[in-house]
Amino acid sequence: MDLRKLKTLIDLVSESNISELEITETEGKVRIVKGGGAAPVQYVQTLAAPQAAAAAPAAAVGVVAAPAVASAAAAEAAPSGHAVKSPMVGTFYRSSSPGAAAFVEVGSKVNEGDTLCIIEAMKILNEIEADKSGTITQILGENGQAVEYGQPLFIIE
Repeated sequence: MDLRKLKTLIDLVSESNISELEITETEGKVRIVKGGGAAPVQYVQTLAAPQAAAAAPAAAVGVVAAPAVASAAAAEAAPSGHAVKSPMVGTFYRSSSPGAAAFVEVGSKVNEGDTLCIIEAMKILNEIEADKSGTITQILGENGQAVEYGQPLFIIE
């Protein structure tokens, strides 16, 4: 893959709201995952073309091994209790408006069907309800941050 194209993709990911981008072409596969600062890049080369081989060392500056990222994420995502997961990709909000109180806090008792948060997707506000009764022990989503499908948002015990 052309080094200029790779740099453009990294810039696009870092300036947008997406957290991950994966592109597969005939020369190989590129996966860019946005972290806190610089976006780590995983470059997998499938053909030994001279042009692609020359670009690989230059791209190695931000290369991250996928197993290391997966094991770090697995270590963080091991809370006990029932996880309420995001049913969609969107923006997570803890309250109905910026000045309003949050729907729930850590220690709040909730019943099945109570509203826990709102996820905005395609300019539509979707209320996310508790699918189990119990006590909120952890709030894993950050207010105003993007969430992915299946991402744990709350832990209920």
